[in-house]
Amino acid sequence: MSLTLRTISREQHLAYIQSLPAASHMQVPAWADVKAEWRSESLGWFDADGELVGAGLVLYRQVPKVKLYLAYLPEGPVINWYSPNLEDWLQPMLKHLKQQGAFTVKMGPPVIIRRWDAAAIKAGIQNPDVKRLRDVEATHIEPRAFEVADKLRRMGWQQGEDGGAGFADVQPRYVFQVPLANRSLEDVHKGFNQLWRRNIKKAEKAGVEVVQGSYDELDEWQRLYEITAERDHFRPRPIGYFQRMWKALNAEDPNRMRLYFARHEGENVAAATMLIVGGHVWYSYGASANHKREVRPSNAMQWRMLRDAYALGATVYDLRGISDSLDENDHLFGLIQFKVGTGGQAAEYLGEWDFPLNKLLHKAFDMYMARR
Repeated sequence: MSLTLRTISREQHLAYIQSLPAASHMQVPAWADVKAEWRSESLGWFDADGELVGAGLVLYRQVPKVKLYLAYLPEGPVINWYSPNLEDWLQPMLKHLKQQGAFTVKMGPPVIIRRWDAAAIKAGIQNPDVKRLRDVEATHIEPRAFEVADKLRRMGWQQGEDGGAGFADVQPRYVFQVPLANRSLEDVHKGFNQLWRRNIKKAEKAGVEVVQGSYDELDEWQRLYEITAERDHFRPRPIGYFQRMWKALNAEDPNRMRLYFARHEGENVAAATMLIVGGHVWYSYGASANHKREVRPSNAMQWRMLRDAYALGATVYDLRGISDSLDENDHLFGLIQFKVGTGGQAAEYLGEWDFPLNKLLHKAFDMYMARR
């Protein structure tokens, strides 16, 4: 199969993404505008008939003081990863990126290698010998994903440093997803654990209402998000980031990004952002106040978002990253505990892979990043 690769227009790129059942929100052309501090390029793969058969959003970050770049394809490129001739897809990409001044390439193949259903995770949590998700037998394994990993290694790609334990990767290697395809909403609700069902009922009884917010309410979102950041000890993104995200994504597709608020007695007590690309819907950022937690606004909001995703015809509702720690003393354990209550599945991606085009510079850059 002969493939050619060249730069494509944003219009071509978007049309290709729209022709697919789904793709990562980090591979739509507008994501380049969200990441305004990076230079960007849309790449297209064409078959022998001149038809566009793959696309990739590349973000270039310049190294301080030199005209060299880290080329990054977050959760991409969007190609046929199971193709028997994977090198025919990736070699022209590496050649092109080198010509563009890249000294190293980082990509995140959107390939899931294992899944664990809620029951398996719950059993793992209850077993004192189990400390990590990978110690639990997977409910589903994708053998072709192991072939992809083998091919990448043979081509000289290197798997991200920590082998993907949680958040050290640029993108989370482990995510939590609620499958919606071929299920009724009643099935989804039945899949929730008792605590979730009880909390949804509690919120309803207390009169919590969930509403969609607008661009003008992003400052209210930011207020709740900064409260959350302080409580959970992470550095919040500035409001400008969310404003840019809203404008860029919704200019590309008016239904790409949504904002939700959970209100109690007229007061916003929880908020979340949602992203939509085809049949894949993500809960991307969440926030909540320090008080009124007893009325369970977060459960009510997730249930509303799930129902909205279902109404949009989504095949998967993605709660994004989890750590792979099943240790109750781990500070990230609460996250998996909250998400597992939805009765969905934990999924492990292949993780991020690097290709050093200039080994010396790649090593120096790695050391520079490690010191930051």
